[in-house]
Amino acid sequence: MIKIDNLSHFLGGKLILSGVNLEIPDSTIMGLIGINGAGKSTLLRLLSGVYFADDGVIEYDGRSPKDEKTREDIFFLPDDPYFTNTSTMKSILDMYKNFYSVSMDTYNRLISVFKLDESKPLRVFSKGMRRQAYIAIAISIKPKYLLLDEAFDGLDPLARKCVKDELIKMVEESGSTVIISSHSLRELEDFCDMYAIIDGKRVSSSGDITEKTNKYCKFMLAFSDSVPNDIFKDLPLISKSQAEKFVTGVFEGDENTIRESLLKFNPVVIEQLPVDFEEAFISEVSKNGKL
Repeated sequence: MIKIDNLSHFLGGKLILSGVNLEIPDSTIMGLIGINGAGKSTLLRLLSGVYFADDGVIEYDGRSPKDEKTREDIFFLPDDPYFTNTSTMKSILDMYKNFYSVSMDTYNRLISVFKLDESKPLRVFSKGMRRQAYIAIAISIKPKYLLLDEAFDGLDPLARKCVKDELIKMVEESGSTVIISSHSLRELEDFCDMYAIIDGKRVSSSGDITEKTNKYCKFMLAFSDSVPNDIFKDLPLISKSQAEKFVTGVFEGDENTIRESLLKFNPVVIEQLPVDFEEAFISEVSKNGKL
């Protein structure tokens, strides 16, 4: 288990994270979510041992990221990994072999799936191809803890599906724990077991993704005349959209109670719509005045 206790950190004299608390069980895929500048990348660097926290504690099964044994269990893939003009997939892999065991069967299978030439310089690869190259190496290492920053950035839909499938397979077979920072919120919903929202320099909310979306309900209503002005006045409204005689609202609370209240306005049609994780995230940060 990864345990973060009262973690705070400054960069350039500016407070980035303050009082962060989070527990991540083993064999879990967790989505780390937040608006730009929220501190997601900083938290991943603290978890990986690239940065050391100014205050608070990070523990991997009771051990610090500074511990040599712990560092051997962690693989961190930043958003834009460094490489030289002459770096190739093969040279990068050879470098990592000095620190990690690598499954060459997995590596060869993935570079075939992604159609990557390991002998070509990475500088001639597109951003998506470079991302595929590093992810192929990361999955081939099969680390106990895999930290991915903006994992799906630059990947086409087929590559994203392949990466998700491979990560799920790695977790199931190796018992790895994966933490993913990503803006692709809709993709996290059917992929991650857990979520953690960074907002206001701390983890404002975390837990099971399904439980999170179940906190909210969404209804679309249609009226024969105009939409009543006070229709959502006394309801726990999170967001609202309206087009002529149609109105849609996202609410926090019990769906049956909300439905009963809306029926009092005698809509011609009332339909409950699914709330996806992106809407739940937007609702969360909107309540705190961040959007």
